[in-house]
Amino acid sequence: MPEPQDNDEQTAEKNSGLFATVPIEITISVGKARPLIKDLLTLGENAVLPLDTRVDDPVELFVGDRLVARGELEELEGENAGQLAVRLTEIAEPGHQLG
Repeated sequence: MPEPQDNDEQTAEKNSGLFATVPIEITISVGKARPLIKDLLTLGENAVLPLDTRVDDPVELFVGDRLVARGELEELEGENAGQLAVRLTEIAEPGHQLG
């Protein structure tokens, strides 16, 4: 016989099913640029804006302003060749943010 759940757990389980099919947007941050405004105003087509990260550095995944995971950029192969993807390497625990 299953153990009884308290009302909070039952409500959370019911709500998670309700929202399970709602899409969310995840923003992948690959780095930051800090140009001076005068330099930014002179940028044109084909200009290169250096970032504060290297190609092999981890990327950060955000939902809203909350850091939820880190990962590595990968290029897909096969049918989706050339498409970027993220291999997750670190995931925040529920109720905790990554440091």
